[in-house]
This record gives sequence, structure tokens and C-alpha cells, in this order.
Amino acid sequence: MEFSPGDPCEIFELICEHFHSPESVRAFSKKLVCGVWENRAYLDKKIRQASKNWRLERMSKVDRSILRLGAFEVLFMEDIPPKVTMDEAVELGKRYGTGESGAFINGILDNIFNESRPENSKSP
Repeated sequence: MEFSPGDPCEIFELICEHFHSPESVRAFSKKLVCGVWENRAYLDKKIRQASKNWRLERMSKVDRSILRLGAFEVLFMEDIPPKVTMDEAVELGKRYGTGESGAFINGILDNIFNESRPENSKSP
């Protein structure tokens, strides 16, 4: 969606058909794509808060996309251990980002995770 804006459901189906994605991963993948898309304003807010001196607009599209995906999993996917999400996001950053992407992504997702833990929430 960062590279080709449009209807996420249409684009998801188009990509699955074009790349012959197996049916076994489509439901989970669609949940991630749609979840990130529907919650991107909230995810971007959390990423901005966690990335002290980095504006979201200055981040590479690849890093920003990985951060949104990782933040969505950490904040909304309770069945996925946050440490697993962070490890996978770091590996994606290393593979598809720059030499610094892995550490950058790790730092931001770790901050989001630590801020989202119940013992860090403020009760009224």
C-alpha cells in the first residue's frame, strides 16, 4: 500500500493471484494487511512516539512498512509472542532495508512493546 495506494482488498487479491500465493497463508496475510491498513493512523502515532528523533515521513518506505506490521502484531495479535514479532521484523529489516534497519526497527518495536505492557498503563 505504501508503493501503490488503492483499495487494500483489491490490491491484496491482485498480489495473491499474480504471485500465486498458497491458500494456506492468505487468511492470515489478509488479516495482517487489512489490520495494518485499518489501524495505520494509530500505528503511526505509536511509531512516532517510540521513534524519538525520527519523523515517520523521513523513514524509508520499507522500514515504515515493517514497523507498521510489527507494531500491529505487538499491539493487536495476542496469539503471537511480541519477541517473535520483533525478531522477525528485525530479520525483515536486515534483508530488505539498509545496514541500520535491523537495529532501528528493534529499538522502535521494543519501545512500543514496553510502553504497551499493562504495568506501564496509567489508570484513572
